[in-house]
Amino acid sequence: MSIAENTELSFSRVFDAPRALVWQAWTDPKHIEQWWGPNGFTGKSCTMDLRAGGYFDLTLFAPDGVCYPCRGRFNEIVEFERIVYDGEVAEGHPCGAGLPPHARVTVTFAERNRQTTITLHTRFMSAAKCEAAAQAGYRQGWEDSLQRLAEILK
Repeated sequence: MSIAENTELSFSRVFDAPRALVWQAWTDPKHIEQWWGPNGFTGKSCTMDLRAGGYFDLTLFAPDGVCYPCRGRFNEIVEFERIVYDGEVAEGHPCGAGLPPHARVTVTFAERNRQTTITLHTRFMSAAKCEAAAQAGYRQGWEDSLQRLAEILK
């Protein structure tokens, strides 16, 4: 993880799967419900309109039954290469269940030798919002999610 200007968080994960398969798992609501969220969380009712201006909506349930809405709007979709989205503007949990409020997340997909590297780069509106998301488990939540995705891709 790196922090640039105290407003950005970035991390990567390599998957032993071709990019088209990783892309499908990242863009199909039925697959997203299976892997999105920290360990112990379950995803329900994922809907998405995968286009610039389209909307993403997933409900995450914590092990204690607390519901975490995960909502955002897509800014850019480059098939098999990049997804850019903004977390919903409504304030809530600082992690935003993977879509932090007022933050822009860029996900890139790069393939080499039938392996795919996903890089998540998140730019927050302020250093305080970045720090709040980090303290609330943003990185760990994504590490858990990406581990769950790796298991699905096997």
